[in-house]
Amino acid sequence: MKKSSYLYSVLIAVFAGLVVSVPVLAVRAANPAEAVAEFFLLPFASRYSVGVLLNTATLFVFAACGMCMSFQSGCFNLGGEGQIYLAGFLTAVLLNRFSFVPPLVLVPLVFAAVFCVCGLTGLFCAVCRVYRNINELLSSFLFSCALIPIIDYLIVDCFRDEKKSLLATPFIADGFRLKSILPPSQLNVSLFFAVALAIAFYCYLYKTKKGYVTRVCGKAEEFAEYCGYSVNSEKMRGMFISAGCHGMSGFFAVTGTYFTCHSGFYSGMGWNALSVALMAGANPLLVIPSALVMSYMLVAADQSVLMSGGSFDAANLIQAAVLIAISAHDFAGRKGKK
Repeated sequence: MKKSSYLYSVLIAVFAGLVVSVPVLAVRAANPAEAVAEFFLLPFASRYSVGVLLNTATLFVFAACGMCMSFQSGCFNLGGEGQIYLAGFLTAVLLNRFSFVPPLVLVPLVFAAVFCVCGLTGLFCAVCRVYRNINELLSSFLFSCALIPIIDYLIVDCFRDEKKSLLATPFIADGFRLKSILPPSQLNVSLFFAVALAIAFYCYLYKTKKGYVTRVCGKAEEFAEYCGYSVNSEKMRGMFISAGCHGMSGFFAVTGTYFTCHSGFYSGMGWNALSVALMAGANPLLVIPSALVMSYMLVAADQSVLMSGGSFDAANLIQAAVLIAISAHDFAGRKGKK
């Protein structure tokens, strides 16, 4: 992705977010000028706010890197929300069920299990695409829609912590929790894993022969087949990795942020990650600044609403505006190239 094109995408996203959120905040606030000022300043007003911003961006990076892999392989994984929810649920249940196992042994095993299980959901959709010509965009979305109510039921009726009033699983033991690196926020070492993942994916896609094959298969299937590349294998690999990366978001959300799987914790994470990936032009390295921009707008909106005493969900408003604006920009760019 060209530098100018990336900056244009970011500006479009920021403009869309500001256009829909700032006027609404100003209208609903008792002091409009103060509410608007808080929108821009609150994310940097304290260590806690900065930590929340970075932690939110970290969770976006994992899932957005997964979206980049599916895009580059020529697929579209729209089941991110269900995959994140499934990962969080499995993480909480497994860490509670086998809490007698030492953390240094259990945590990596649970991580691997969560990645593989979530990856298989994406692989299933890719197999349906390859062998049954079922569009993976539709199948992944429907699979996610089916997963969510099932997990809701399991949390409420089978794995709920009866000692608490929350619709959530029991909290995981302290030994399985990632320690904060910027108290009092929940920012943790997953930040470094996210950065490393983005760099690793970038190096794979743009610095290796195998990554070149992946990109060719994603952009020009007929040419790739003419060259002897296995397009179907790349699609299946891309969807498996994409779903697995969404699972990483769910895993780190439970082990580093919430310490439990509560009903609906995934809400918005998958769609925001999609916006981040589109903003980055499916370039994993550009996912990092894109996630920071997206996180800034969402955290600013949430904290501004909280401080002004509002009740509407500004984050969903921004999410919708950014996704529509970036999608329209991407569509216009593709149409222009044709």
